[in-house]
Amino acid sequence: MLLAFSIAPVGAGESVSAEVAEVIRLVRESGLPNETNAMFTNVEGEWDEVMALVKACTEKLAESSPRVSLVMKVDYRPGVEDAMHSKVERIEQRLSRA
Repeated sequence: MLLAFSIAPVGAGESVSAEVAEVIRLVRESGLPNETNAMFTNVEGEWDEVMALVKACTEKLAESSPRVSLVMKVDYRPGVEDAMHSKVERIEQRLSRA
């Protein structure tokens, strides 16, 4: 399963980078393959472990914020591994043929 998620505290002020950094720390410490960009964090793994991580991230933000905003997008394809990289590699291969 490949999950893209964006999470942020609501009502924390103009900058939420400190709070988001704590969530990214949890993601990186999870041992699951992950990437973070300006808008989302991608995580790959089994359904239960990925959802447990999202729950932990949500609860971490809820410790310091009365409200948490969470957006998720899932690509669920049992048996597929390394989708985080292989999907991009297939596109890059097609682009290089042009």
